[in-house]
Amino acid sequence: MPRFLHTADWQIGRWFSSFDPEDALPLAEARLAAVERLAALACTHEVDAVLVAGDVFDAQTVSERTIRRMFNAMAGFSGPWVLISGNHDAALAESVWTRARRLGAVPAHVHLALRPEPLLLEACRTAILPAPLSQRHTYGDSTAWFDAVETPAGWLRLGLAHGSVQGILAESMVDATNPIAPDRAARARLDYLALGDWHGGKRIEARCWYSGTPEPDRFKANDSGQALLVEIDAPGAEPRVQALRTAQFDWLELSASLRVASDLDGLLQRLEALPAHTVLSLRLEGQLALDLHQRLNAALAVLRGRLRHLSVEASALSLAPTDEDIAALQADGYLAEVIAELRELGAAGPAPSSEEPGEAEIAREALALLTATLAQRRRELSA
Repeated sequence: MPRFLHTADWQIGRWFSSFDPEDALPLAEARLAAVERLAALACTHEVDAVLVAGDVFDAQTVSERTIRRMFNAMAGFSGPWVLISGNHDAALAESVWTRARRLGAVPAHVHLALRPEPLLLEACRTAILPAPLSQRHTYGDSTAWFDAVETPAGWLRLGLAHGSVQGILAESMVDATNPIAPDRAARARLDYLALGDWHGGKRIEARCWYSGTPEPDRFKANDSGQALLVEIDAPGAEPRVQALRTAQFDWLELSASLRVASDLDGLLQRLEALPAHTVLSLRLEGQLALDLHQRLNAALAVLRGRLRHLSVEASALSLAPTDEDIAALQADGYLAEVIAELRELGAAGPAPSSEEPGEAEIAREALALLTATLAQRRRELSA
């Protein structure tokens, strides 16, 4: 019974430029480690071949060292690897693939299927029909040639392509143009069509799947961080597809509205339960009294040291000092006069409709900043 591991969108060499270097490097390294895990899974499940549906590299300009490290990461599985080019690493006349070949970096058991012609794997009686991209954007269906090509009788027919299945994925969900007919598997008499480009796992129909990227790289709940184990009993039999986890890091997006202590308690309880391998984007809104605001900041400081990455968007979360907060500052003299004036101005009603903040809003923000600064100063002096 032939068995295959379907994966795609490794994007080796990607640099997470929006992250601090301290976080970006481990995220980049995790993509290479994912290839090593794929090799281990291929061995564990004794697959006949690993099918890689494009975007192996993130760019044509990755370094020689990155090219060599990527192919070295595949050494753990000595069976066939079949790779096609995607939109990030299109098979141009001069490309990352031609550089890899010049470097002698491509192992003998790795097949670069960079031309639209059948690749025959005799050991498992399987014909691979590849649809490599030769440019970043195409407007014709690169899988159209599958329909007419003949393959040995009694052999499996597997398609390998990178692009967007038409009418299934919204334009905002795909990485680039490169259309694929939704009924290509049926029209081309394929036993299975392995797709790449969509970074999440997705079943198009029984014989057509996106595997998703093996290491998440976006804050989307789309079944990324996996590879697909595909088993096909015989030509014409419906494939059995099983998702296998490959991710090192979990990417998570959370939002919370904070106004009272119980809101904060609930959020902190949820955050404390997150595993250390989480990459978290947190959005906060609402208003908090000074003591709750300080408690939140202290908890976030601890969390930044524990999680793989934490980004916080809190522009919609304001500090609303209570009378007790202000009294506890024991401000006197000029500071007391400033605080009193800001409180008086801030107590005024909302400004008329305007794009610019009104005097009352500015006064409330100034009072919040002054209160937080004075409270911090008092803590430092008492430490």
